[in-house]
Amino acid sequence: MSVRQHEKAGRRRAFRLVGLGLILFGCLLRVLDPYPVRMSRLIYFDVLQRLSPRAFDPDLPVRVVDIDETSLENWGQWPWPRTLLTQMVERLGDYGAASIAFDMLFAEPDRYSPSRLLSDPALADILSAKKEAAQLDNDILFGAEVSNWPVVMGVAARLTGGDQDIAPKAGIVEIGENPAAGLVSVPHWTPLAPPLDRDATGIGGVNVSPLGGTGVVRRVPVLWQGPSGVLPGLGLEALRVATGEPVIFIEGAQGEAGIVLSVELAGLVLPTTENGEVWVRYRPDDPGLYLSANDILQSADDPVLRSQIEGRIVLIGTSAAGLFDMHQTALGESVPGVSIHAQVIEQALLGDMLTRSDVTAALELLAFIILGVVVTVVMSSFGAVASFMAGGIAAAVVVGVSWLAFQNQSVLFDATFPLAGGMANFGLLSGYLFISTEREKRVIRRIFSHYVAPEILDEMDATGHQLQLGGETQEITVMFSDIRGFTPLSERVSATDLVALLNELFSVIGDRILHEKGTIDKFIGDAVMAFWNAPVPVERHPLLAAQAALQMRRALAEFNASDTMRGHPPIALATGCATGMACVGNIGSRRRFNYTVIGDVVNVAARIEQSCRQVEYDILISSSVSQAAGADLAMLEAGLVHLKGKTELEPLFALVGDSVLAHSADFRKLQEMHQDLIIAIRARRAHDEIQRLSEACSAQAGLVEPGLRAFYAALPGRSADFRFDIRSGQAMFSHHGNVHRFPG
Repeated sequence: MSVRQHEKAGRRRAFRLVGLGLILFGCLLRVLDPYPVRMSRLIYFDVLQRLSPRAFDPDLPVRVVDIDETSLENWGQWPWPRTLLTQMVERLGDYGAASIAFDMLFAEPDRYSPSRLLSDPALADILSAKKEAAQLDNDILFGAEVSNWPVVMGVAARLTGGDQDIAPKAGIVEIGENPAAGLVSVPHWTPLAPPLDRDATGIGGVNVSPLGGTGVVRRVPVLWQGPSGVLPGLGLEALRVATGEPVIFIEGAQGEAGIVLSVELAGLVLPTTENGEVWVRYRPDDPGLYLSANDILQSADDPVLRSQIEGRIVLIGTSAAGLFDMHQTALGESVPGVSIHAQVIEQALLGDMLTRSDVTAALELLAFIILGVVVTVVMSSFGAVASFMAGGIAAAVVVGVSWLAFQNQSVLFDATFPLAGGMANFGLLSGYLFISTEREKRVIRRIFSHYVAPEILDEMDATGHQLQLGGETQEITVMFSDIRGFTPLSERVSATDLVALLNELFSVIGDRILHEKGTIDKFIGDAVMAFWNAPVPVERHPLLAAQAALQMRRALAEFNASDTMRGHPPIALATGCATGMACVGNIGSRRRFNYTVIGDVVNVAARIEQSCRQVEYDILISSSVSQAAGADLAMLEAGLVHLKGKTELEPLFALVGDSVLAHSADFRKLQEMHQDLIIAIRARRAHDEIQRLSEACSAQAGLVEPGLRAFYAALPGRSADFRFDIRSGQAMFSHHGNVHRFPG
């Protein structure tokens, strides 16, 4: 395995360890189950119920007698005299109610009882009654009527104590290790005014949530652990009285105390939470459930009312706003508390109870782990996009399983934690991947900055330049620059020192190339190749390449004068530039390729650089570069040279300086003298005259660019490079350095 493969495998392993750590952290968070996790789960269960609420079945034997606003308007404000309630119980009993349950409290004696009114000192002088009337007690009358029918009285949990001990009417049989120990505990119950506690067939807790519970009612305790033992909830007690069952069975876990699994009554099994609560599967509140108390009290024998009451469990409660018994359901509705008790009874009769066990919670945790593993493994192997798609598919499966479990099995499977945990893992791992990628990108950018100018790198980032196998044909300018006299230098310097010297030199000249927006293609031994106008377009790239060559000349002079070159002979560069069409792109194999250029212009630039020795000048450019740069460069005709592999002669120009030098008086004078010399050569004048003109140009060159002296010293021997017969289609240099073609 290569070093790169080892590094890649190491990064993948580190990434997966981070993912594993996030999964373990998520598991710990789920075990701790903080408030945000619990609330998201409950809200999700609410959403499931709202998407598919239970339908109202009018044939179910459950009805609610509602002490509504109309009843209060006709019969007076609450609390009503117990005589009025006595009449209501008598009517309901006569109509054949299977059981009658009061979702209200009778904690104090009736204030309307004659005995209480006459015993009040403030009223004693006003009221007068017979001795028999003074002994009348509405609570005794009410209790006497209650004892005739299957009536359940309600008591409420409270924190402060009382003198009365509420004794449950239902028998309790526990199966398992003391499951009742885990029931919701009640410190005290509100009292029942005597003799109602003795006369009632059943007593049940009216609370729909534990003490201190506020907000949405999702679970309702069906059994309570009170100071005198286990007391059923009002709905369960009303169902027990209606069925005539004396005993309620509590099934607990084997080998673990205080865990309730289910409650059984008359063959009906109610799955519960471990503390004896049932999940309520709500239906929208329906008017068909309610009978107005006003109708019951006004009609002695109404066949319609009889059909609605006979054989049914009747709960008595209130929907009046002023009596403060409204609660929020999972469907977002505000309903009377008595309606919630009624819905619990409906579910028990239908056998359609929502369930949620420890096994379900374990499966949710397993789903989170699987989703986290999928996200981690796929992202580490194939990237964020593939991970997002795979995670999305896995998330859809989790949501689908949750929905099917709710619809078909009434199982509450929480999809929020696996989804939220998976998304959190994806987000954190994406952030980790982004940071790792950015770090690698910075490293690559730092390395690539040695080859491409920073502004070009910025443009590549902005335009999203893609690196892929293949290329495109476009105009570019290519530069080759070679160290002259490298062999003698290498013989005098050790290999280590030579490498250090070359690195220092290439750093200096490379910076000049990058400064002029060039791209360094490669370093070839003692030479460097660069090009312009790729990978991003650059305006006037021939001029930029020529300016880079001039800057390299100045940088080389500074380098030769530096401490690095102390004790070494000075270094000289030979530089050639050419502009033309080439294929630019990533060239190589599918696994490994380089961004480079291929084309005739590359060969031309390389041959021009080699011609520097023949011409005896350090910077030569092609006619294409000369024409593109125009008056912005100081150039002199360097003759026509034969380039290896080319059938036609290539006109070259010596690059003397920049636009400032091109417009100087000294260069203009040199340019005129140079043109006179070229004319003399082409006119085949005497060698002595050509020699004299060359020496004059050399003297003037000392004022412009001393490097031209060697150029003019060699020029008389290169006369053939400037002379040729003028035939049809042949080229002749003009005074301005442009190429003209003459007719035959």
